[in-house]
Amino acid sequence: MRSNHFSILPVAAISVLLSATWLVTAASYTPLEPLPAPRLKSFSPPYPGGAHNAENLLDGIEKTEYSSDAKGTNTFLEFEFPAPVRLGAFRHRDRNDPATVAASELSLFDEKGQLLQTLPITHVNKRAGETMVTLPAPLSVKSARWRITRLGSQYSTVGGAEITFYAAGKPENNPSRLAMSLQPLPFLKRGARTQPARLQVDFPYLENVPVTLEVRGVTNLAFTLRPGRQVLELALPAVQNETKLAFELRFKDGVSRSQSFQHQPVKPLTVYVMPHSHTDIGYTALQTEIEKKQVQNLIDGIAHAKRTANYPEGSRFVWNVEVLWAADLYLRRLNEAQRQEFLAAVKNGQVALCGMYLNELTGVCRPEELLRLFRFATELSAKTGVPIDTAMISDVPGYTWGIVPAMNHAGIKYFSTAPNYFDRIGDILVQWENKPFYWIGPDGRSKVLVWIPFWGYALSHRYHQMTPRLVEEFCEGLAQRKYPYEIAYVRWSGHGDNAVPDPSICEFIRDWNAEYEWPRFIISSASAAFRALEARYGPQIPEARGEWSPYWEDGVGSSAAETAWNRASADRLAQAESLFALFAPGAYPAAEFVNAWNYVLLYSEHTWGAWCSVSQPEHPETLGQWAIKQNYALQADRRSRNLFTEALAARTGAPVPDAVDVVNTLSWHRTELVRVPPELSRAGDRVLDDRGQPVPSQRLKDGTLAFLAGDVPPLGARRYRIVAGAATPPEKAFARAGQQLLENNRLRLRLDARRGCIVEFNPAGTPLNLVNTASGQGLNEYIYFNGSDTNRLQRITNVTWRVGENGPLVASLIAESRAPGCRLLRQEYILAADADYVECRNFMDKERLLARSYHAPEGKESVNFAFPFAVPQGELRLGLPIGVIRPHADLLPSACKNWFSVGRWAAVNGPQHAITWVTLDAPLVQVGGLTANLLNSQADPKAWRQSVEPTQTIYSWAMNNHWGTNYRAYQDGAAWFRFLLRAQSQNHDAEADRFAVSTGFPLIPVAAQGPAPAASLFQIEPGDVHLLSLKPSDDGKALIARLYGASGNARQASLRWGAFRPSAVSLSDTSEAPGTPVRDTIPVPGYGVVTLRLER
Repeated sequence: MRSNHFSILPVAAISVLLSATWLVTAASYTPLEPLPAPRLKSFSPPYPGGAHNAENLLDGIEKTEYSSDAKGTNTFLEFEFPAPVRLGAFRHRDRNDPATVAASELSLFDEKGQLLQTLPITHVNKRAGETMVTLPAPLSVKSARWRITRLGSQYSTVGGAEITFYAAGKPENNPSRLAMSLQPLPFLKRGARTQPARLQVDFPYLENVPVTLEVRGVTNLAFTLRPGRQVLELALPAVQNETKLAFELRFKDGVSRSQSFQHQPVKPLTVYVMPHSHTDIGYTALQTEIEKKQVQNLIDGIAHAKRTANYPEGSRFVWNVEVLWAADLYLRRLNEAQRQEFLAAVKNGQVALCGMYLNELTGVCRPEELLRLFRFATELSAKTGVPIDTAMISDVPGYTWGIVPAMNHAGIKYFSTAPNYFDRIGDILVQWENKPFYWIGPDGRSKVLVWIPFWGYALSHRYHQMTPRLVEEFCEGLAQRKYPYEIAYVRWSGHGDNAVPDPSICEFIRDWNAEYEWPRFIISSASAAFRALEARYGPQIPEARGEWSPYWEDGVGSSAAETAWNRASADRLAQAESLFALFAPGAYPAAEFVNAWNYVLLYSEHTWGAWCSVSQPEHPETLGQWAIKQNYALQADRRSRNLFTEALAARTGAPVPDAVDVVNTLSWHRTELVRVPPELSRAGDRVLDDRGQPVPSQRLKDGTLAFLAGDVPPLGARRYRIVAGAATPPEKAFARAGQQLLENNRLRLRLDARRGCIVEFNPAGTPLNLVNTASGQGLNEYIYFNGSDTNRLQRITNVTWRVGENGPLVASLIAESRAPGCRLLRQEYILAADADYVECRNFMDKERLLARSYHAPEGKESVNFAFPFAVPQGELRLGLPIGVIRPHADLLPSACKNWFSVGRWAAVNGPQHAITWVTLDAPLVQVGGLTANLLNSQADPKAWRQSVEPTQTIYSWAMNNHWGTNYRAYQDGAAWFRFLLRAQSQNHDAEADRFAVSTGFPLIPVAAQGPAPAASLFQIEPGDVHLLSLKPSDDGKALIARLYGASGNARQASLRWGAFRPSAVSLSDTSEAPGTPVRDTIPVPGYGVVTLRLER
């Protein structure tokens, strides 16, 4: 037996098959002919997820791989040929992964199953390495068994990319099947200025043959051709211009061949290298362990930077802090000397800070949450005196459009995004890898320079160390993409997620730069690389606009109850901040709010659970990590409630018996239904306004008193008295509920008796039905299915009905059912007198899906609520946390189209009719169909939806467990899904936003204190400029007001002062620092955010 080992290296530009006429000699060459792929009889179980199946070894595609499920030396495969074959050789190509094979054995069997021979094989033991084994003599073989006997590394997920069996063919006089290529490498050596080159020869013959290679005028090299592929390294003189060179391969029997190739000059290239650790808060270990590890990484990063401080420029270690959560922990936990060491390292450039607090699922953020994501960056920048102009995010693919103005608002203009390199990312890398572009925000003014590096953040995961091979493949990747710039960058995130710093790159880069002129490497901050690219190529860099709808936000539907809590907590915190601004700005507990907001952010961070969360949902690692993740939402809920209560308690004045003040924390007058709890309404059911006039009221069945609060001033309150006596009915309006019929003076709704959904939604006085009944579905219809087959939908068929409230102010109908996947589904439809909207409250007691495997289709589930609208000439619009899109028209290339993340609302607008849909709890929607049906790992860009057509149908994607890792495998227990449907004659974005925000920031009834409420704090004009948030400044000296151009049109806004008159007004930003003074009106861009500092 002969075993030859060759490392597979990429072949560039020119590859030539030798096709000339060979000289006839007496030599004999026995060809190795690839056999058709045998049948797989048996094999070790593949790694879960569907991307590493055993069939990949025989598919002829080198990019697909088989990996056993960590079976190591128990990894085997058994093959069977249709008929006995004359076997002459065996070839194995290893995985392009650190999990390599060092040794194996191949057992061969005859037609009777008798063992013929077992061949021990020593492998090349390199990533993508190729091992070719020839038999001492051809054998007649019917079946074979291949088993791995020694691992090439610590990793046990071994297997391979390809296995090929060869038959010994009929001997030939000339080796006509030989193929070769000569590839100059894109390196330029210093001094002699030579360029390395590589000769690759594929010799599919059994014999060893001595040959001589001559590259004319350069080299003459004798070597022996062996079966399979082999590679020789050469040195060529560098050229300044494209040059034609010839090479010749000569056999001793007189056969020869000349071939020419185009020798290209080496392109100058500077590559910036950014060391960092990808922060997964969990997944690889318990969250508390990750906290310790990332703090230690910062300590070690500083130490490596100090050790290499005297290295040549470009090879000194710089530690990039990927997200500032690690720096926050460091500064909170370590002593003063260490804090000063950190600040000094930032100031001298040894530590580079990036502006995002966490690797966030931005699509599920509330507006203020999105802005808070960058608040700590402004604080650290002020503390260190070093601008933080760059944000990094890793792993997460896709980001809500509003992140662009949010970053600019914090002084960030560069966005280093590095998504997962293969899984559930659509075609992001196809579209944008190494293609920097300016992403223009929804306001048309904000922009960030976006740049995705080669292999995203996982380059070091794939290669493990910097080597000439990595450099070569990197340069070749740029060439294949026709990369137009002479500046590039890579991330270096160690060996896996939450990896420790890898200072070995310093020695490699030091030595490389000493030997080679190009490419040149510079270890640097992310900011330095972006600044260099922009300074040289800024005008050439293209611009792009649109929503980069995220891919991984679907996972929040695996813990729907907690996701709803967190959305409510974010709104509650923002409203609590407004209450402090209204009643007690001097008592604002800034530190407590920071901690509460951080818990909101921690829940929205992309790491949901353990690596085994789906494969082993009851594993201690899974349960432990989920308990901590869930606690983030619980802490945010508890702290936000406490701060909300504190804000209301900060009001002053003597209690006023039997009276409530209705507080409006928004910037427009509001007339809305208010629900007063029983403890504040014991005096009676009759309600009088501040002029002593009765207002419509009704005591509800749960004991609360509902009344219509009218014209409550913006950023103010209105007092109402509750007195003995019967409730006052509405004068000219009504609300009533009957048998599957709910109506008031503005709307008429008919509900399906069996399915519990709305099948008729009629504005009063018109026969128009805003439900698309042709779809076969109704509004708020519950739809459930397992797996990915949407043809197997399950619906409700066993509804029982009852009247909840029967007017005259509030009417409701309740449908209860044993819905698929639930122990109970209760759907309540609530309509108030004179209201142009209906509220759909869905309470679910979710039943756990029991499955033997949560990777299998039967272990996957999807819970949806359908909303098929029918608005004449209507167009669908989706409200984002910041901004608005038409999903069929306003997407960035590579945006996810299978599902979308909405901020609060969607609308279908027509010339005469419109409908606004509001979601309070569930952020995920599908448009046009049930398109969210991609299960487990998804590596094929073509598997994803390629386009979105105009539609009026949306589905709230309430729950799912579609992932194969990280997110939850099942859900069990209570969850709420609340929606509002508003019918109007016309609608615009500002009106939709106003209605949706009002539902998240309800009017607040509170026990009256002191004098009757005074005027508004201030008012904003025009009305389509909304107050996004209001809070006392963290320094206690001002109020911070954020304005939002809700209509999408640029406006000149003004503030009319009421109870508050500031001493000075200036523009500000996320830092809350005073900026340019404001003398008159304030320019507010459409869908843009403007922050004002109002000095107290």
